[in-house]
Amino acid sequence: MISSRSRLARSFASLALLLACATASAQDARIYPLAPPAEPPSIVLGTGGVDRQPEPESWFRQWGEPMVRNVSTATLTPFLPAPGKANGAAVIVAPGGGFHWLSINNEGWKVARALADQGIAAFVLKYRLEPTPPSLEGLQQAMDRMFAGAGSAGGPPPFNLANPLADAEAAHALILSRAKEWGVDTRRLGMIGFSAGAALTMEATLHSKTMKLAFVAPIYGGMGPVEVPKDAPPMFNVIATDDFLFRGQFGVVKSWFDAGRPVEFHLFQNGGHGFGLGYPGNTANGWFPVFVHWLDVNGFLKGKTTSSN
Repeated sequence: MISSRSRLARSFASLALLLACATASAQDARIYPLAPPAEPPSIVLGTGGVDRQPEPESWFRQWGEPMVRNVSTATLTPFLPAPGKANGAAVIVAPGGGFHWLSINNEGWKVARALADQGIAAFVLKYRLEPTPPSLEGLQQAMDRMFAGAGSAGGPPPFNLANPLADAEAAHALILSRAKEWGVDTRRLGMIGFSAGAALTMEATLHSKTMKLAFVAPIYGGMGPVEVPKDAPPMFNVIATDDFLFRGQFGVVKSWFDAGRPVEFHLFQNGGHGFGLGYPGNTANGWFPVFVHWLDVNGFLKGKTTSSN
């Protein structure tokens, strides 16, 4: 019998490898070389490296966005609101990429800046990844094999989320330790994740022994049922009907509902997978203002900006 944790890893992580299949028809899915861009100032989390990772961190461009792979040193990048605008709320932002790369701009930096504009302190987690081949040709071939395997009878094996979870826990602990400096009310610290980042958000919610999140927002993550803790945080969940991860099932939402925990779910007509803050021409483009409204109605944007450990 497959454990709920294994099912979670399969539905959120393994299927996330199909990200390219959902967007390639509409955009240029080819991989292009990219020199390392100038990154916003970050903090090394000190969680160690990656076993069997001989390659250095490198970048490529796909779908018009910078992607980073072979990440073996986890970092946290703060995006703090302008002075006088902070409301005390804070969010850990986990980009996606099938645990083999990170769409760190589309699902990280852009999202964090949008949150900071709303007075919310945002922290982009650059978590450790599975190794990928050194050349772009090898990377493309490895992607093709993974996509083909995902369509086979049992699908690819679930990933080991131990490294990403340890990175998330270290990020959470760092924010708690510097909450006063960063103007964070630790009672209003949540997490948002995209695709594989949604998997990590759920892993932190369901299995971390050190993270207590005020709210969670898995964005276009897996939809399979899970075992919900009695004190599970409120959930904001978003997916589109034309996303490969949505197969007409509402398992994770129903699990939250059946457990009597607050949950809000938005099923958009279109948007595909990997839309980040949204692209023109699809209905999923409107999810972010609704999320901010949800935070406000639930009281996460109100209160003092002092910390409470």
